[in-house]
Amino acid sequence: MKISTKGLYAVRLMLYLAEHDGGGPVSLKEVSESLGISKKYLEQIVSNVVTAKLVRSVRGAAGGYQLAKPASVITVLDVLRVTEGSLAPASCLEDDTFDCNMPVPCMELGVWRGLYKVINEYLGGITLQSIIDEHSAVAADSYSI
Repeated sequence: MKISTKGLYAVRLMLYLAEHDGGGPVSLKEVSESLGISKKYLEQIVSNVVTAKLVRSVRGAAGGYQLAKPASVITVLDVLRVTEGSLAPASCLEDDTFDCNMPVPCMELGVWRGLYKVINEYLGGITLQSIIDEHSAVAADSYSI
């Protein structure tokens, strides 16, 4: 499994919005300049997360974007599902039917089910807030005199 640039940038966008939550809407221009991601690319990404109701758009002169839910409930899995679609390691796991086109059942299905479970549990257990908290703790420990 390889996460696309779109998925990686979506997580960065969401973390930026989470860090600036409570300070009002954030413009894409600000995000673009701060993260070094083209504004045009961010427009594509923000459209997806707005549609998924992870981000809210605020119109007007002081408008921009802000999280639609607390950072403590939005997981990396939520964000990646919006940008990447299914994270299933095998196509037969993409829905709950486990539909397989093979004439003989595969012996390794349990391996792919296990991997999919680990992916979902791991990424589903990491919230935006937990990433911010961990980064803050590491940054606090890495000072020099």
